[in-house]
Amino acid sequence: MNYLKLIPLLLLIAQPARPCTNLIVGRKASADGSVIVSYSCDDYGAYGFMNYLPHAKHPKGTMRPLYHYETNNYLGEIPEAPETYQVVGLMNEHQLTIHETTFGGREELVDTLTGLFDYGSLMYVTLQRARNAREAIQVMTRLVADYGYGSEGESFTIADPQEVWILEMTGRGPGHKGALWAAVRIPDDCISAHANQSRIRHLTPDDPDNCLYSPDIITFARQQGYYTGTDADFSFADTFAPLDFGALRFCEARVWSFYNRWAAEDMQPYLPYAMGETTQNPLPLYVRPRALLSVTDIQTMMRDHYEGTPLAITDDIGAGPWQMPYRPTPLRFEVDGKAYFNERPISTQQTANVYVSQMRSWLPSHIGGIVWFANDDANMAPFTPVYCSALTIPRCYDVTTADTFHFSTASAYWVQNWVSNMVYPRYSVLFPEVEATRNRLEADLRSLQDTTEQQALAMTPAQAAQFLTDYSQRAAQNMMYQWNELAQRIIVRYNDMAVKRTDPDGHYLQTAGGNQQPVERPGYPEPYRRRIAAEDAQRYAVPQGQ
Repeated sequence: MNYLKLIPLLLLIAQPARPCTNLIVGRKASADGSVIVSYSCDDYGAYGFMNYLPHAKHPKGTMRPLYHYETNNYLGEIPEAPETYQVVGLMNEHQLTIHETTFGGREELVDTLTGLFDYGSLMYVTLQRARNAREAIQVMTRLVADYGYGSEGESFTIADPQEVWILEMTGRGPGHKGALWAAVRIPDDCISAHANQSRIRHLTPDDPDNCLYSPDIITFARQQGYYTGTDADFSFADTFAPLDFGALRFCEARVWSFYNRWAAEDMQPYLPYAMGETTQNPLPLYVRPRALLSVTDIQTMMRDHYEGTPLAITDDIGAGPWQMPYRPTPLRFEVDGKAYFNERPISTQQTANVYVSQMRSWLPSHIGGIVWFANDDANMAPFTPVYCSALTIPRCYDVTTADTFHFSTASAYWVQNWVSNMVYPRYSVLFPEVEATRNRLEADLRSLQDTTEQQALAMTPAQAAQFLTDYSQRAAQNMMYQWNELAQRIIVRYNDMAVKRTDPDGHYLQTAGGNQQPVERPGYPEPYRRRIAAEDAQRYAVPQGQ
């Protein structure tokens, strides 16, 4: 099938508001026995920050206000729980973690009338009320049954130190309270992912240890005319989020890239599916990895631009002279009535923040749970650790430090975006400075982790919480110091498309009188010079002999 013939259909299909990515590693698929899950919040123009909700007890009759995750608009209120757990980022004090991606699905199923909970408020309320993944599924499905679900179709990663589930949920339509949902446990020795497309297909009845779903899910699908087959052949994804070109090329391709890098089985047979050429042979929900993965491996994967695959984007015209692996949005554009598209890799410039959450069963929860956090595109920013027992979060990640309308050198979001937005247009020239600084910071933090946690283990939980809070603060402060310095170094060294010369130690070369020595003027890279010569020779060729 020629996938370009499908592109006009894209113009009729609404894309998810938050085109995010979740990667999943079961505890027996990880190098150290951790459960590891990641989440990029890829919301165009959103100000990224880390949320913090303290442990609290509430008098009877207390009401909990709900605010929309994306707009912050007031939604309503529900009775508060007698006790709520601390939440740091998207992990609570028991190491329960919830991440998400939006798949959209059937627009007519969004409950615009009675759906009180949006997907974000559902995540935070659940983190405050549940202690593990199975309990979280019970809380989430009970809350939407009682108060309604008003968002589009959503995929949730729900993880604790022992196991990981994917829960997929969609509404029942305007005025119909509740949700249709299915949840599947990812085997401990497997990896999985979702990226804005529903991934759960076949359901297994009478297996509550590994599969749960709405009792009437198949009956509802038949009543709506979505499905006419047998119960055994029912597929949640195919019924509530039918595939189109965008779901394949923009979404499933990101899952394929993760599997292609790490799956034990050959992923090349799935490439036509990922490229949008066919809806046949869909990717499995989970696969076994070829090697055990670490937190660093997942951080690296969140920086992926399809390198080494047919979807790589550093050598085409969109990469520009300096091989930029980013593309402006929107993903689709039109020229002379014909539709075209840009690739959508895991790493993208519109990322507000990225979480790599690590949950460890062999440690007490106040030490075992870490949120590795980056406040921009993961490729352009370092991850620093914040423990789930933290008494406060680093100021640079706090929502009160700045906002989407006001720049601040104290805000990680703004300083990291300052750096990345200088780098994007001259990526191949400037990115090595970012990469070296980023990698050095992360290597330092990895080297400190074991010693830091051994010290915390010798303390009381209260002492350890304060100790780990202070450590997380110092790590973030050091990152901010180095990133502000990096921003200044980039503008000084690479000003006006030239490069100031340095010695092997990085000191600028100066004349005897203290002025700068003549700068390097590298011009366009050789491949781009040849493109100019081939495409604009008549205009730019110097007359012979001149």
